[in-house]
Amino acid sequence: MLLISGLGNPGPKYAKQRHNVGFMAVDEIHRHGDFSPWKPRFQAMCAEGKLGGVKTLLLKPNTFMNESGRALGEAVRFYKIDLSNVIVLYDELDLAPAKVRIKIGGGAGGHNGIRSIDAHIGKEYKRVRIGIGHPGHKDRVTGHVLGDFAKSDHVWLEPLLDEFGRNAEVLASGDDAGFMNKLALRTQSNEPSGAKGQGAPKKNAKNKSHIRQARPKGPKPNVPTSGPMGDMLKRLFGGKDDTSG
Repeated sequence: MLLISGLGNPGPKYAKQRHNVGFMAVDEIHRHGDFSPWKPRFQAMCAEGKLGGVKTLLLKPNTFMNESGRALGEAVRFYKIDLSNVIVLYDELDLAPAKVRIKIGGGAGGHNGIRSIDAHIGKEYKRVRIGIGHPGHKDRVTGHVLGDFAKSDHVWLEPLLDEFGRNAEVLASGDDAGFMNKLALRTQSNEPSGAKGQGAPKKNAKNKSHIRQARPKGPKPNVPTSGPMGDMLKRLFGGKDDTSG
């Protein structure tokens, strides 16, 4: 049996927050797949179905983020699920928005939900980290994590979550690289307009030197190159003709 759990906080107050992106992803898996309706069990909301022919339990803990391990622990022990068949989806500050990385085991990285799960079932389960970006300063982290996604975030968020639902069987099969590749291809094609190919601005009349713009067009005047006037011009300009365009 496979267990896929999203992490988040229960209730409408938290539903659109960045910290709840794990719930959002597992909701999309539920929406795209053939699963039973959500119902309370194991201190969580649960739904049963199959992914790629494998019996699968979807889970969203009702314990609030910091106690997520209580819910997963109950489900893992009841079904005797091996940790290699546990997949947890959650937000990651240290990944850029829309980036997704998968690993097995490792540290909690400051994530209290992961710390709780590690304490209740161990560390050797699969972690699907969904990037929400870092606000830039540690004093802004709490507000960022517990803040709603901005409207501009939906350019990448909605396609990303949709791909979680469409490719859940790929994730369930263990093809982590293939799964991440499908997500990356979809989000890259949904970058905000102007995000690609930005470089130095093209030269035009607006960014030319004001000196060059002031120069009259047409043939250059006949400037003497010899005699007293020519000698004076050479001393002023270092002996070079002004021929730059």
